[in-house]
Order: sequence, then C-alpha cells, then structure tokens
Amino acid sequence: MTRSSDAPRVSVVIPAYNNARDIRSAIDSVLAQDYADYELVVADHASTDGTSAILEDYRDLPRVRVLAPTPAGGGALANWSRVTAHARGDLLKLVCGDDLITPDALRRQVAAFDTNPDVVMVATRRNLIDASGHQLLAARGLAGLQGCLPGHEAAKISILAGTNVFGEPACVLLRRDILQEEGGWDGRFPYLIDQATYSRVLMRGNFVAIPEVMASFRISAGQWSVRLTREQSQQAIAFHEYFASAHAGLLSAAELRRGNRHARWMAHVRRIAYAWLRRRM
Repeated sequence: MTRSSDAPRVSVVIPAYNNARDIRSAIDSVLAQDYADYELVVADHASTDGTSAILEDYRDLPRVRVLAPTPAGGGALANWSRVTAHARGDLLKLVCGDDLITPDALRRQVAAFDTNPDVVMVATRRNLIDASGHQLLAARGLAGLQGCLPGHEAAKISILAGTNVFGEPACVLLRRDILQEEGGWDGRFPYLIDQATYSRVLMRGNFVAIPEVMASFRISAGQWSVRLTREQSQQAIAFHEYFASAHAGLLSAAELRRGNRHARWMAHVRRIAYAWLRRRM
C-alpha cells in the first residue's frame, strides 16, 4: 500500500442520512479513539431532519472533513461511494450515521493488519442496540471465526451461513486500494451491499476475525418488515448464485444449495427476531 506523506493510516467515513438524533453519538465515538493516525470524512445525503446543520458543528475540528451534501438519489450506494472517494488512508472503515465504534476499535484492528501483512480485511463482533442506545443483543457476528484465515474461506463460510457473518461496516476495516481495484461498493444486491463488497475484497487476501465487540449496530423500526426479509433472502440467493459463478470451484453445487437454504431460513429467523424486538422496544 502506498500513500502520500501527509495522508493518515486510516480513513473513517460516515455517510449520514436523516441521522439527526444519532449523528453526534456516531461522530463522537470516532473522535474518542485511542489511536491517532486517522481522519474522519462525513457527508450528509440530502437529509430532511437537520442532519446537515449538526455536521457544521464539527467542520473545524482536527482530523474532520465535512463534505458538501451529497445530491439526493442513488440510495446508500451514492453516499457510501462519495465519502469513500474522498478517503486518503490506506485502511477504510465506514460507519453509518446511527452506529457506534468502541474507543479501541481502530487501534486493535490496525494492529491486526500490522501483524498479518497479507490481510485485506479485519472484522469484529458487535452489539445490537435500540433507538435509545440500550443493548438488545450482545456480541453478535463472525459465526465462531477468530484469528487469521484465507479470505476466500471466510467469504465461503458467510455464504454457507446464508447471512453476512462479518457484520455491518462499522465492524469492518479493509484495505482501501483493494476496495478501489474491485470497483468500490457493490450495489448490485442493495440489501447485501456490505457482504457483496466484502466478499470481493476477501478473494484478494487473508481475513482476521477479532471475536471481541468493537461496534454497536442500531436496530430501527424500518427493519420490521416481512416483505423486507423476503427481499433480503431473495437477494442473498441471487448473490450466492452470482458469486459461485464468478469464482468457479469455490462452492460445490451441494454447498450452494446449502447456502441458499440457510438464506431462506435466516429470513424466517429475522421475522421472528423483529417481532421479539418490536415487543422489547
């Protein structure tokens, strides 16, 4: 990896959208890092709730770059791609505008890269929290993975599980040059933009799983939809089929059927989980 002499090691990027309630907490969790060699790039995506005005409070802080608002349209892909395009660091972490990272997240994930030169991506577990920040479920993700393993094996494990075992972007730190070389964030499967992108990156090197919790993902009411879970499973199956075709030999026909079966089962699990969370919240 190469970078200019004044570029930071890590770029944290926040693509904000209607996050007025939570954006301060998200930004402050980044600024609370016990690791210094990073920048924070944030852009609002034509929000209607005052998010953009809140971002102005951070414009003059060290390490922070607040971009002009991203034009409306294009979904998550548009703003994720825009903030990523302005990143300068070797390593990239995307944090959605309502999620959080722990103070040691960057330090410990960068250390995993430093001790494993062939690593292209590192992920940790996360807590699921409600709108008020109260913990709903603890230490989710990674499907028991820990330590260093070939990236193609990690990508395959996630497909066999029928779900994104790596978690949301706040859980992940990846090499920015590999992301760029692989075409950036993959919007062909909108509900799997993170997993589809991770999988392409993982085919380029090793993966490190850190089983400790270093992020929090906020559950919202917008996720409580039977239709949504059905569409998620359909897109997961489409992604499995595409990835197996693009990487011949990675998955046998039986393994592909297993992953697709698990994707349908995970849709059922999500419907049950969302019903339980609705009662909790």
